[in-house]
Amino acid sequence: MLHPLVLIAMLLVIVLMFSLRRKYLIVPFLLIAFLVPLGQQLVVGGLHIFVLRIVVLAGLIRIFVSKRPSGASRIAGGFDNFDKLFVAWAVLHSIAFVLFYAQMGAVVNQFGYLWDTLGAFFLLRFLIRDDKDVERAIRVFALIGVVVAAGMLTEHLRHVNVFGLLGGVRVEPELKNGHVRAQGPFEHPLLAGTFGAILLPLFFWLWRSRRFRSTAVAGMVLSTLIPLLTSTSTALMAYAAAVGGTCMWALRKHMRVVRWSIAGALISLHLVMKAPVWMIIGHIDLTGGSSADHRAYLIDLFIRHIGDWWLLGTNANLNWGWDMWDTANQYVEEGYGGGLAAFICFLGLIAMAFSRLGRARKRAQGDRRQEWYFWLLGAALFANVVAFFGISYHDQTQIAWFALLAMISAATISIRHPKLAQPAITETVPCPIAGEDPNWALTASENSELGAPQENVRPAQSVDGTVRSFHAY
Repeated sequence: MLHPLVLIAMLLVIVLMFSLRRKYLIVPFLLIAFLVPLGQQLVVGGLHIFVLRIVVLAGLIRIFVSKRPSGASRIAGGFDNFDKLFVAWAVLHSIAFVLFYAQMGAVVNQFGYLWDTLGAFFLLRFLIRDDKDVERAIRVFALIGVVVAAGMLTEHLRHVNVFGLLGGVRVEPELKNGHVRAQGPFEHPLLAGTFGAILLPLFFWLWRSRRFRSTAVAGMVLSTLIPLLTSTSTALMAYAAAVGGTCMWALRKHMRVVRWSIAGALISLHLVMKAPVWMIIGHIDLTGGSSADHRAYLIDLFIRHIGDWWLLGTNANLNWGWDMWDTANQYVEEGYGGGLAAFICFLGLIAMAFSRLGRARKRAQGDRRQEWYFWLLGAALFANVVAFFGISYHDQTQIAWFALLAMISAATISIRHPKLAQPAITETVPCPIAGEDPNWALTASENSELGAPQENVRPAQSVDGTVRSFHAY
């Protein structure tokens, strides 16, 4: 199932993967990842090779053939504890799946899963290395939002999904209680709406940075429009979480009190309520047709049947109740799909990301621009945490999640490597070859970009307290 236009786009992106400079590779990768339905694929010998998998493979080859200074890492900050935890999470899922089903088909399935998961994550870690890369990725997301919103608006008004004409997603939109639930190139309206909602804080940061403000405003408008066009409570809750997380800025110095207050309130409610506290979810309905009761019951059975899934996961949930096959909850999916170890690793990823952002914001205290930067990345992370209660990511929405994790890792690199946060050049000195031309000097990142050998890059020298950097020339 491969549309000719998709085939042409895929071949073009593969060519760009080997011809563009690294910092520009994020543009074609994100465009094809989100604008091509995941169902577009080649089937070879029974193996499903999705377009996204082919592009990820091309990107991974580009990583390994790229030049780099001796001893330098291909990803920002090197392979650190966050990356190790991500790998552990993915591998534990695969091991649990293979052991649970114990057949060759499971091995093939998990080979594809690791290809998608580890391949996409580390490709994004390679592409997003610093604040400029983060900014560039957000601008690309704004462009994607324009195309997706236009298609979803057409779907809402004309009842035709233009992305469905390519194949891989349905052409006719889903109707629920008389409301059109547009889905665009995504596999479900819930995922489409969530994609728009979780990007809102990132667009707000772009606006606050006083650069590309028109792009930022367009992104914020589209982040509001897309959840509305899907008519789903999960997307609207994620949007509310994004707005609420942003507005909590005034309490940034008191977040420990806020966290403990929320935990205390939930424990208190659990003690006084007749039903468990998580059953509150069953009363959240923002669209008049929500399946909130299903979400609450799903969590209840997940907790009650921990003995069935803690080791290797389970598929027994199919028989636990009506519609329990629909694990529309990322946390539940983590347990059912990978067991308790994978579930803990997933929570660990979220906790570590929040911890790094919190420490980075404290270190940047006094620099409002940097504080807002880390705070809004945290607001986007919080929006995902809330969205996970209503949907499990299983299409290109995963790429948005991995991209956010890569952004957080790149943005907080100063926490692990303080020296890397220092500017490469604070004063440019004349080049003995280029004379007085002030543009001769290259920053350390540009040297790395051009693949300059390390022996041609001289270290910074200090003269009368002034840092003077000499680079490859």
